[in-house]
Amino acid sequence: MTSWVDSEFEGSKFKDERLGTRFLKIARSLAERIGDSVPVACQDWASIKAAYRFFSNPNLTENEILSGHFRSTKGRFNETEGPIRVLHDTTEIDYNRNKPLEIGCRRIFSNKKGFYGPQGKEVPRCGLDMHPSLVLTPEGLPLGLSSNIFWNRKKFKNSREIQRKKNYTRIPIAEKESYCWIRGVEASNQLLGSPERLVHIADREGDIYEFFQAVMSKDSHFLGRCKENRRTNSEEIQKIHDVMASGKIKGHYEIQYRDKTGEDVSAQLEIKFERMAIRPSDGLKRKMFPDTEVTVINAKEVGKTKGRREAIDWRLITDLKIESLEEAIEKLQWYALRWRIERYFFILKSGCKVDELKLRTAGALYNVISINCVLAWRIFWMTMINRESESVSPKIALTPTEIKTLDQLKPSKSKAKPVLSDYIIKIAKLGGYIGRALDPPPGNKVIWKGMQRLADIIIGIEFGLKIVGN
Repeated sequence: MTSWVDSEFEGSKFKDERLGTRFLKIARSLAERIGDSVPVACQDWASIKAAYRFFSNPNLTENEILSGHFRSTKGRFNETEGPIRVLHDTTEIDYNRNKPLEIGCRRIFSNKKGFYGPQGKEVPRCGLDMHPSLVLTPEGLPLGLSSNIFWNRKKFKNSREIQRKKNYTRIPIAEKESYCWIRGVEASNQLLGSPERLVHIADREGDIYEFFQAVMSKDSHFLGRCKENRRTNSEEIQKIHDVMASGKIKGHYEIQYRDKTGEDVSAQLEIKFERMAIRPSDGLKRKMFPDTEVTVINAKEVGKTKGRREAIDWRLITDLKIESLEEAIEKLQWYALRWRIERYFFILKSGCKVDELKLRTAGALYNVISINCVLAWRIFWMTMINRESESVSPKIALTPTEIKTLDQLKPSKSKAKPVLSDYIIKIAKLGGYIGRALDPPPGNKVIWKGMQRLADIIIGIEFGLKIVGN
C-alpha cells in the first residue's frame, strides 16, 4: 500500500541505493506503529535485525535520513506567501541507564546529581541534545523541519573547568554548544532560499549576540526574548532595562489564555517599544562585531488578575523596525507562536516516545530519532491543519485506502463533500475524541492514538482480503 511516507521522503538521497529501499520500509513500519519500539514495529526477526543494522551503519548520517523531508519542507515553503517564522529551540532526551555504553555519558542538568542504580550506587545520567528548526506559516501551520542538529555533551564535559580558567565571553562561539543556534539559522536560510522572508524566533536561550549577527548577515530577521541586560551606545543611559524604564507607554493590549491549572484568565498589558543600538560584550566580541540596531518591546502586565501564575513581563528584541502599536502587538503574537515547538517536543517524547528507545550508540539513536522527528511533525501538522484550513481535500494527507476505511468506520451524516478536517475528526474519534458540539478541536494525543488504531484496522482489512481471496 502506498503511504504518505513515500511522497514525504521522495527526495531522500543515500550513497547506497539499497539503504534508500531499506529506509522507506523501516519508515513505513514506524509510521504504522507510532510510539512502539523497533521490534514491535518491524515484527519478524529478519526485519528487526535489518533495522538495527541500518540504524547502526557508520556510513549513514541523520542528514541523509532527513534529506527527503527537508526537500518536502522547501516545496511547501515555496507554495506559501508572506513572512515565515522559523522556531529554534534545544531539547534534551534523557536515557537513564546503568550501562550507557557508547552513548556518551554526561550530566544533563549540571545542578542535579545522577540517578541511583543497583546497590544504591550513583550512576551518571546520559542522554542526547537535539536542536531542531521548525518552519511555520503566518497562520501557525507547521511546514516541517528545515534543520536538525544532534550532539551529546561528551566533548563539552570539561566546559565548567575551562570557565574557571578563562573568561567564557572570550571563547569563540564555534567552540560552544550555543553554536547550534547559528548552525540552525545557516542551514534554514540555505535550504529555503529566501532569507528575507524568514523571521527566526528564539526564547531566552537564544539571546546571543553572535546569533543576532548571523541572522542579519544573511538578510533574514530575528525575534527573541531578552535574557541579558545589554549595554547601549548611549552615553546617558547604559542598559536596555534603563531605556525601557524611562520610555513612554505606547498603548495597552488585552490577552486571554489558560494558566497552568487550565483556568481561563485575561491580562492587561502596557506596551512600550524603543529603537536603540546595543553593543557587544568585552573581549573578542568588541573587535569582531559592530553595534547592532534593534527594537526592544516591553509588554508588562498591569494589575494582575486571578489565576495561579506569574505576572507577565516580556522584553522582546528584534531587528525589525516598529513604528506603531499595531506592529508591536503583531510581534508579540509572532513570539506567542514559539510555544508550538514545545508542543512538537511533547509529541516527539510522549507520542513517539523517543526517550524510551533501547539502542546502544549515539549514532544509532540519532538515526531512529530522525525518523520519529518526521512522524511527530506529521501528527502536529494534521492537528493544526484541522484548525487552520476548512476546505482542503483529504487526498493531500490520506491514502485512498485510509479514506475508504474511515468512510466505513465513521459514515458522514452530511450530504456535503467531505474535506480533510472531517477525516481528521474521524481519526481523532478512533483515539478517544468525543466530538460534542461545544468541545474544542482535537489535540495531538487523540490524533496520534487514532492514527495508530487506523493503521491496525487497515492491516486487518488487507490481511482479511488475502484470506478471502477477493
